[in-house]
Amino acid sequence: MKKISLLGATGSIGTQTIDLIRNQPSDYQLVACSAGTRVEELVQIILEFKPQVVSVAGKEEAEKLKTFALPSETSVYYGEEGLIEVATHHESDIVVNAVMGSVGLTPTMKAIQCGKTIALANKETLVTAGHIVMAEAKKYGVSILPVDSEHSAIYQCLNGENYQNINKLIITASGGSFRDLTRNQLTNVTIEDALNHPNWSMGAKITIDSASMMNKGLEVIEAHWLFNMPYDQIDVILHRESVIHSMVEFIDGSVMAQLGTPDMRVPIAYALNYPDRKPIQNHTFLDLIKFGRLHFEEMDLNRFRCLKYAYDAGKAGGSMPTVLNAANEIAVSAFLHKRASFLQIEELIENALENHSIISNPTLEEIQLIDEETRKYVSSLIK
Repeated sequence: MKKISLLGATGSIGTQTIDLIRNQPSDYQLVACSAGTRVEELVQIILEFKPQVVSVAGKEEAEKLKTFALPSETSVYYGEEGLIEVATHHESDIVVNAVMGSVGLTPTMKAIQCGKTIALANKETLVTAGHIVMAEAKKYGVSILPVDSEHSAIYQCLNGENYQNINKLIITASGGSFRDLTRNQLTNVTIEDALNHPNWSMGAKITIDSASMMNKGLEVIEAHWLFNMPYDQIDVILHRESVIHSMVEFIDGSVMAQLGTPDMRVPIAYALNYPDRKPIQNHTFLDLIKFGRLHFEEMDLNRFRCLKYAYDAGKAGGSMPTVLNAANEIAVSAFLHKRASFLQIEELIENALENHSIISNPTLEEIQLIDEETRKYVSSLIK
């Protein structure tokens, strides 16, 4: 039985991880988990699974949580200290990092230093500090198992392969909610339009990132670190059906692809069960006859400028990806709160990147400071 610490239990990835744990009680045990502000949802998880450690966003949420009749064995924490308590819980074998934003970085680092296997769904951890995270993982002999469907696909295609034989990685993109709109048509799109993803059911922030194509840009930077691959050997192509989740092209011309229905439980389960595979209850298997044809198109970096910014930031390296991520988080939040238009997301990110003086090899402390300064700077631009 694998004992699991789950960061972000009430989010999209978190709830699907909970679903897998619930349906395979003989295989998994939830020993620790965190939630942000969704206290009532966390209470239901606590009553069902009786984890030993739980954490919430702040003191107010912790006090609210303690008003419920919780199991005596459950200890309550909050804030960054709470996330670290969950991530480093002495009984856990694997930490599923499913929180949103750069808040996932520190608990991941602490978990690595405790020798925990990391099932990583938090893009920002590698985007903002990939050079530090991967070095620590190597130092402590820790496996980083990707949970993103694209990186899981690449990881599966490379199972048993020699990484030196890779010619390039090919990440597929659905194109998001606005894939058929011109830039002029994006001027007046609404939040509701943006959240209407054609293929996947995800959280609000990642759905907006999908519409802007920043999600794919962050995945490119992640892939660079996960697979030690130069940016010139990482391609993104538009694939509307989301059947092929990513591909690997080898030096002999062979191309391997991982296919499946758009169900995030598959990459989550792959990470939890690795190197084994187990059935997933109520999973819809892929019917290629139903699709008949699969379509692929070249990405237009002028149309999807956030993807270009991500490539540029990744190639620049150093502190630039931290700025990219922090600026994007503030810009997307502004859009979701109707304080910025959709196209202003790009403008705010571009402004932040142009305003930053790059640090070539930032420390963790410098990354955290740059993240904070970037958020303040971008916030000051929003009227």
